Amino acid sequence: MTSVKERPRALLAGASRRWVRALPWAVAFVLCVALLPTTIVVLTADYGLNGALASALAVAQAAPLLLAVIQPLRAWFVIFAADVAGALVLLVVDFEERLLWPFPPMEIVGYVGLCLALGLRGSRRTLLLVWLATAGANVGLGFVAPHGTNAMSLLLTILGGVALLLGGVLRERYEVQRRLAEQETISEAERGRRTLLEERARIARELHDVVAHHMSVITVQADTAEYRLAALPPDVREEFTSIAATARESLGEMRRLLGVLRNEDAHGELAPQPGLAQIGQLVDATARTGGPVEFTPCDAEVPETVGLSAYRIVQEALANVVRHAPGAATHVSLAVARPADGQGGERLTVLVVNDPPPQPPAGPLEVGGTGHGLVGMRERVRLVGGTLDVGPLPDGGFRVAAQLPLTEEDFT
Repeated sequence: MTSVKERPRALLAGASRRWVRALPWAVAFVLCVALLPTTIVVLTADYGLNGALASALAVAQAAPLLLAVIQPLRAWFVIFAADVAGALVLLVVDFEERLLWPFPPMEIVGYVGLCLALGLRGSRRTLLLVWLATAGANVGLGFVAPHGTNAMSLLLTILGGVALLLGGVLRERYEVQRRLAEQETISEAERGRRTLLEERARIARELHDVVAHHMSVITVQADTAEYRLAALPPDVREEFTSIAATARESLGEMRRLLGVLRNEDAHGELAPQPGLAQIGQLVDATARTGGPVEFTPCDAEVPETVGLSAYRIVQEALANVVRHAPGAATHVSLAVARPADGQGGERLTVLVVNDPPPQPPAGPLEVGGTGHGLVGMRERVRLVGGTLDVGPLPDGGFRVAAQLPLTEEDFT
């Protein structure tokens, strides 16, 4: 199996802004263009070096700065060797004592820029080895200094070390921020997934209570059929007995499943599950929090799962109003009608619309899309094969609209 080697990326290539991505190239280009002629002039005019040799050293010391944008370590090998070679070459010429040696000022400028780029890319071990090599070369050349050594001769080691440290600190700070952002993204995804699983478990518990009632009725009817209906044939009596046994077995399986799904905080859910008749109580409770609520009820007979889903949708929508738009006028309406296009049977329309709050809330109504509370609404609607439409209104309010089918053939 062959592996494809990853192509080296430029410094700051992962930045979101274009000018930030272009900054390393611009700095490297400016340094290269500025240092190349400067090095030639200084080495020939001030140090008295041969023009051709000065040009060769200038190219070797300045041109690799462009390579440093992509591969700073390779550029360092070239520039470091060229700087050391330049220091040795200057030993054969007679230059004034006031001039800096072993590394002239333009070489120090280029080397510091290179160290900064290397600090942004290299590991701690690499940066330490680079600095030790720089310090070793600097100290070693000091033994052959033509005019003796002083503090200025160690300028490259000091400034190079500072640049390496600064680049390393910036790189590690960026890595910490990047990992923190990734962890926040993962945590948000996990919170959403946990919310979804908790809501599905809650739906399963509630459905148990709904279905268990019907299964209990089936069991009782099957068990009492031979007493209520006279002169049942033996095979029919046996069939009713089988139906009752199957229903009791199903109830036992559901109770065992419920024991897994329930937790210590779910004892209150043992009460009968709410439906359309209890939505008025939700409206009254919300109105007592200080926000006016207008309610249009519906007295239609709906399946228990549909009534339960409608209740939970209104419950979550009103909770969102209290949290995100306190004091806002809210309109809750329930209605049963056929779709405008005539496709399918009757549907229960659940509509919760709130106006903008009297006072702007601390934050926007819905930041970064829908919140975790809407996950439950979607699961409720999906359970009965309906549709859900939620979103902010142009005037600053919010709208929740659900269509829940009432006929079995419309369930998906």
